[in-house]
Amino acid sequence: MTLFADVLSVGLATAVAWLPVLTAPAALSTACAVLRGAAEDGPATAGRYFALLRRRTRAGDLAAGAVAPAGLLLFAVALALVGAGLPGARLFSVPAAAIGAFAALVGLRACARPESVTDWPAAVRAAAGDAVRDAGGSGLVLLAVVTAALCAWMLLPLAFLARGHWCWRSRSWTCGAHRGVERREAGVADVHAPISRRAEELMGH
Repeated sequence: MTLFADVLSVGLATAVAWLPVLTAPAALSTACAVLRGAAEDGPATAGRYFALLRRRTRAGDLAAGAVAPAGLLLFAVALALVGAGLPGARLFSVPAAAIGAFAALVGLRACARPESVTDWPAAVRAAAGDAVRDAGGSGLVLLAVVTAALCAWMLLPLAFLARGHWCWRSRSWTCGAHRGVERREAGVADVHAPISRRAEELMGH
């Protein structure tokens, strides 16, 4: 129950920090960082959230905040051109939608990456790789966004709380992906260990 309350409070704090628009990526990234700390028994309160957010005034955070609305504006213009009935509009609509969905997916996964706290380019590169390698997680991210949008549309106050739930789930997907890599590496090491021991025994003889 405490975790549920923490997620709601962080979601509300994120919605407030989101309002200037330019702070949106830093707001989401900070929420994910706070909830990652909660998984390690760290405090996940609105006070801690705003304390961490106050440190996010570097140029990279503001640049990321400018890129996000610029991309949304460009996508809206593309949709308007498609809706205007220009020649080839239907053919263009499919790749435009795919590009927009992939860009949104990479942006959201970048906010969930730990690297986004200090290095946005590294977070975007890692998120692009995750989006391709982890198709299941990418599908869950898009599904969570659609679900949050539908819930907010049906009940407007949920728009201020859904961000906390999404950040908590994205933390789980990111941590799960890292654990999967570690398990695969451990499996490779377990397979190679008997071979290495046998080779040492033969060299000893």
